[in-house]
Amino acid sequence: MQLLLAVISGGYAVGAALGWGTEELAEIMGDFGLSAAALLAAVSCYTYARAIDSRERPAWLLFALSSLMGACGNAVWGWYEVILGEAVPKPSVADFAFLCFAPPAIVGLLVLAKRPVTRAGWVCLGLDSWLIGGSLLTLSWSLALAHAARTAQSGAPGSVPRAALSLAYPLLDIALVSMVLVLHFRRSEANRSAVNTAIAALALTVLSDALFTSPLLSAEYQSGQLLDAGWFAGSLLLAYAPWGARRIHPNPGAPGLPRADRPVGRPITGSLPALTPYLAAAVCTLGILYNVVDGRKVDRVVVFTGCTVVLALVIRQGIMLIDNIALTQELAQKENHFRSLVQGSSDVIMIAAPTGTLRYVSPAAAGVYGREAEELVGAELATLIHPHDLGRVVHEVRRFLAAPPAEEPTTRIECRFESGSGEWLNVESTVNRHQGGLILNSRDVTERVRLQAQLQHSAEHDPLTDLPNRALFTRRVRQALTGRRAGDHSTAVLFIDLDGFKAVNDTIGHQAGDELLIEAAHRLQDSVRAGDTAARLGGDEFAALIQGDGSRDRSAREYQVQEIADRLRTTLSQPYRISDSEVRVAASIGVAFADPGITPSDLMRNADLAMYRAKAGGKDRVELYAPQMQAEVVRKAELAGRLRTALHDGEFSLLHQPVVSLASGEVTAVAAQARWRSAQGILFTPAEFLRVAEYSEGAAVGPDGRGGPPGGAPTRAAELGRWLLEEAVGQAAERHRIGHDVPVAVRMSAQRLLDLGPAAGGAVPLGSVEALLNRHGLPSGALVVELADSDPRVPFDELERRLAALRRLGVLIALDGFGSGYAAISALRRLPVDILKLDRGLVEGVVESARLHKITAGLLRIANDLGMQSVADGVDLPEQVMALRAMGCTHGQGAAFSGPLDEYRLRRALVRGTFPVPGGAAQPALAGGSSGGSTAIHRGSHNETPVPPA
Repeated sequence: MQLLLAVISGGYAVGAALGWGTEELAEIMGDFGLSAAALLAAVSCYTYARAIDSRERPAWLLFALSSLMGACGNAVWGWYEVILGEAVPKPSVADFAFLCFAPPAIVGLLVLAKRPVTRAGWVCLGLDSWLIGGSLLTLSWSLALAHAARTAQSGAPGSVPRAALSLAYPLLDIALVSMVLVLHFRRSEANRSAVNTAIAALALTVLSDALFTSPLLSAEYQSGQLLDAGWFAGSLLLAYAPWGARRIHPNPGAPGLPRADRPVGRPITGSLPALTPYLAAAVCTLGILYNVVDGRKVDRVVVFTGCTVVLALVIRQGIMLIDNIALTQELAQKENHFRSLVQGSSDVIMIAAPTGTLRYVSPAAAGVYGREAEELVGAELATLIHPHDLGRVVHEVRRFLAAPPAEEPTTRIECRFESGSGEWLNVESTVNRHQGGLILNSRDVTERVRLQAQLQHSAEHDPLTDLPNRALFTRRVRQALTGRRAGDHSTAVLFIDLDGFKAVNDTIGHQAGDELLIEAAHRLQDSVRAGDTAARLGGDEFAALIQGDGSRDRSAREYQVQEIADRLRTTLSQPYRISDSEVRVAASIGVAFADPGITPSDLMRNADLAMYRAKAGGKDRVELYAPQMQAEVVRKAELAGRLRTALHDGEFSLLHQPVVSLASGEVTAVAAQARWRSAQGILFTPAEFLRVAEYSEGAAVGPDGRGGPPGGAPTRAAELGRWLLEEAVGQAAERHRIGHDVPVAVRMSAQRLLDLGPAAGGAVPLGSVEALLNRHGLPSGALVVELADSDPRVPFDELERRLAALRRLGVLIALDGFGSGYAAISALRRLPVDILKLDRGLVEGVVESARLHKITAGLLRIANDLGMQSVADGVDLPEQVMALRAMGCTHGQGAAFSGPLDEYRLRRALVRGTFPVPGGAAQPALAGGSSGGSTAIHRGSHNETPVPPA
């Protein structure tokens, strides 16, 4: 567009200079050509004013009106010269239109001017306008206007209107030029390019007007001459101003440097606004001197105008002086204020030159760095920063200085700074740009850094032993499996559990347990290598990460890690001296290697599985992970999932095993046992599904009273136990109603008995023994509670009160597993027991082992002396029956008489009433039912005599 504008304006100028070829064409182009250009400017400014919505709209509307007046004036001029072929009368409508060109433009420029914010600013704006206008008036009057005024005074016909018209043109142009100059130095920042282009267009128009009104050209002017090119170019430039400026800057709001960050111009450019009044006064003085030197009489207009210009200059100077005094005072106050802030700040403020030399250091440096500010001024900043931090600081400073200030006005740097005592302080600095250099606002954050390091250490280390905790250990395992060690498959993880630690807590207290853990942590830390990691995962569980050595020989690596694990096990199993007493614990260790593609969580899981296999295999041993361990866990998880719905789907059934008198063979009681037949048709004994319950929920007690590890959370097992008790009591009541008055025995743990007891307020739970007896009407003596080996943490006082309450209801109490538990003698001494039930382990070896024979005989003697009945559990062979009867045992249960029976077979056995007592060959009656099932014996803590599928 700029090129097109230049070509059109240049073409018009060439045509005007050559006379357009003919006089008629020259008149058309000089009149209607100028009218068309002015009309184009009017339409352009009007359209732009309609398109914008800002405070500039009135200015562009006024510019459109001004151009329209110019278009009308040229059209009228062309009407006379081209259409009518007459000379333009003076004055005429064209003169009126031309005179109306300047006022709208002047007002439009005032709208675009930056508005003063104070009264003094408005006064200065008016004074500046008069200084410029008065000076131009003085000069113009001296050069040309005085001659026009004298012509008007001559009294010739028509001289006054023509003189007034001759004076009106230059006076309005002087006013317009004054506003152009004032606006140039006071223009608004909004749409600067469009405003500058409009000012240039008006300036070009005023220049052409000035040449037209000059005495040298006005008498010889004709339309179509070269002077018309100035008006034509001014109109086209005004038409181009709003749209061409937008084409140059299509996105005024695009991000860029703010004004303050743009390159600063020359000092003289910024001084021009201040010099404008003095230049105007100089022009006025020049006009007066011109009259004096030329020998002319000084005109009264010149004198009056010059005096008013001088007076305006004096007034303006006085206002500026008052403003300067006020600004100086304000500047002094602000300087004192900021000096107080800087000197009183606890932060150290430093100014560094582009070379890194410190130019200013605030007095706070003495308190923060232990160095006087004068000592630091002139020093190189690089010499005060820790050498290990210097490279990072230099890189950050260079990056910051290269970044655009609008995007990153400040940055923050933390490094170590040398204090006066030689100590390295942690310093945090906020950095800003300052004349090519830097301003650093620094503060001492040494204590904060130390606190953060302490918090980080506390978050990653065990508070008791100060070993890495699970989070840090997991991160180091992840690091060992990634990075440069990713291909090293000889890395191993050890999981360590202290066997017997709970007994230490229970016997000599938790304080002693903590001391033992601390000592074990020291032994573990001292036993691993320098590059390995020892950690405490929680409770009495520890772990060790053994870094690989890159060896590809798996057997050699396994041997080396096995040797390390054995050394750790031996070290941790040594006696501990705690509170002047010797304490012994063992260590079960599981080892897993970093196989290709393994994740940190899988590696730690494998080590955990191997550790639990070591505990299950007898404790105090080392176990290497094997893939079948995970397969077994998956199988147990699947089985546990089926167990969750087994009760609700009716997959559990109740069996009873007869308890027979060894003297007569009479059935004196039945022992309730549960069996689980899954939906797939698999029959599980308690020894199997109770292990699943312990695996899935940490069950402490099974449904037949035989329990897992004490202190568990028996959610699923408790539900099984509640079902077993309700079914056993319900079926026993039904048998009593049809005449089979045989007691039923149900195994229960001590904790289960207490949980089913009356609440603190005396309320009886629905599933308690008391509630079941009342609901089913079971007579006294019809229920035997077999108390399983109790948790040592269960208080004997509460257990004794609970058993005494049950005995008052007619419930018989049997002590199950007698001869195996460490608390059996204490229970026998304190608890109200009616029946002693020998442990299966004693019965199994009573014939082959003379030692067990003597132990069993002694226990039975105790029972007889106390007047208690005795029941032998697991009597499977005739030889055992005869041996036990000879030692004084009164009752027995097992495959020697019968296996567990369903309700139908049980009632058939009760109708018969007795079983043959072996006296010779071992041929038990109804052993496992009439179907001739298996009599295989299952070993283990949950073993029951098996029953064939019904």
